[in-house]
Amino acid sequence: MSLQDFLNLAELEDAARAQLAATTLSYYDGGANDELTVRANKASYARLSLLPRVMVDISKIDLGTTLLGTPLKLPIGIAPSAMHGLAHPDAECATARAAATMGSLMTLSTLSNSTIEAVSEAAPGRWWFQLYLYRDREVSRALVQRAEATGAGALVLTVDAAYLGRRERLKRLPMVVPDILALPNIGGAHSNPLEYFVSLLDTTLSWTDLAWLRGLTDLPIILKGILTPEDAVLAAEHGCHVWVSNHGGRQLDTAVTAIEMLPEISAAVKGRCELYLDGGVTRGTDVLKALALGADAVFLGRAALWGLAVAGEAGVAYTLKLLEDELRLAMALCGKTSLPELGPELVRGF
Repeated sequence: MSLQDFLNLAELEDAARAQLAATTLSYYDGGANDELTVRANKASYARLSLLPRVMVDISKIDLGTTLLGTPLKLPIGIAPSAMHGLAHPDAECATARAAATMGSLMTLSTLSNSTIEAVSEAAPGRWWFQLYLYRDREVSRALVQRAEATGAGALVLTVDAAYLGRRERLKRLPMVVPDILALPNIGGAHSNPLEYFVSLLDTTLSWTDLAWLRGLTDLPIILKGILTPEDAVLAAEHGCHVWVSNHGGRQLDTAVTAIEMLPEISAAVKGRCELYLDGGVTRGTDVLKALALGADAVFLGRAALWGLAVAGEAGVAYTLKLLEDELRLAMALCGKTSLPELGPELVRGF
């Protein structure tokens, strides 16, 4: 079956599910508790309607944008997700190359199977590094220094996962990590890498720790896991950018979704920082709604993994291409020709 035979991300997901190990799916796909927030992430977009304008010259549609000074051909990136090696042998290097090929960028997870250096070689200038702060600050310091030295464009500090959510599906069917898959950013081989990883995390993390992190690097700092206007304002006041996310519904079940909080957060920060979003994006119209409500870009988590599982680098590139084409068409049908034209007047709902 050719990639072009897949008409949408849902069909790619079905194909990936058919070939991935059940133990891998329990990790990639599972959420917290009853997984209500996992489902709500997608459902929230369906609750929003578009209000198109007509009689507009739509012969040329420009999807270009700039994130933290890096020009992109489309406002869709790859979010940090762990262990791409469970989906494809080329792991995060394949994902990073695909994003770069499409004129996008990838955020490399701390729990990657590929090294920071390998991803840097695969996609120079087209990647960010996702960071957790460890109890042992020297380990975090070393990761930051490696990321900066190898050309990361930003640090993405995840702030909503000092403890892991109760992922019942994963408890019933634990993830199996083959011995050949390394986890270079946490060191060594571990029978239960998630349990070991959680033991490293600093549960005392607070706003005061940003001064320590800023003292290590001149890279832009993005706080991933913001869901309230109050925290978004604090992030901006601390010189950080904001990534609106509920961690794919994997942390706090029944938490609000990113898209429903985006308008309030955008109004609160008033353009003082860049805004990104992930969670539940499966259509170009989802991307359009997020951009109209204030996001500078959206990021894909599970969707990229499905593409990777189906066809490696080409599958991830095709995932981005599908959304790019859908977004271009949706903008044309709404009478919008460039991203700066998108505003909240385009969206009805909530």
